[in-house]
Amino acid sequence: MTKDLIIRCADFDPRVRTYWLVSGIFLCIITVAGIPLLLLWIPLGLFFTGRYLKRMECVLTSKALKVKKGIMVRVEKTIPLEKITDMAMVQGPLMRQFDIFKLTVETAGQSGQGALVSLVGIVGAKAFREAVLAQRDTVSGMAGSRSSGDAPGHADADSGSLAEIKDSLLRIEGLLSEIAGNKKP
Repeated sequence: MTKDLIIRCADFDPRVRTYWLVSGIFLCIITVAGIPLLLLWIPLGLFFTGRYLKRMECVLTSKALKVKKGIMVRVEKTIPLEKITDMAMVQGPLMRQFDIFKLTVETAGQSGQGALVSLVGIVGAKAFREAVLAQRDTVSGMAGSRSSGDAPGHADADSGSLAEIKDSLLRIEGLLSEIAGNKKP
């Protein structure tokens, strides 16, 4: 069994902590009822955003994207590169102020709406995204060449299988005609 080669490890921008804090403050102010919670949010937010950021990991390997995050509930996801259909970059108005991006990973066969994984604050998000998509294309190209008709004798095997299927269908059609002919009064 071969071990996946690590291609790139994502670093997370410390400004993402401030972004999360400001987002929470903004949410508390907008909801009006949350204004008294500001006194709790600021110290708790500083503590938890720091811990959350320390525990975030994202590693691009030769075959997969591996993501770990969470404080109390730890989430680890391994996403095979050939399953990745898109990596969107999102940057809202507040994110622009902090010059950070959110990368969202979407996969083939994913259930539900939205992204499978969202990563906020990766340093060099555009370059990381390009690296993931380039490696995905490399892996998909290798998988495509293994399953394509380029292999010797592969086209012959396909045409032989199709001929067998055609013969089977013709036999079934003949039997159905006989059955239909026998039931006529």
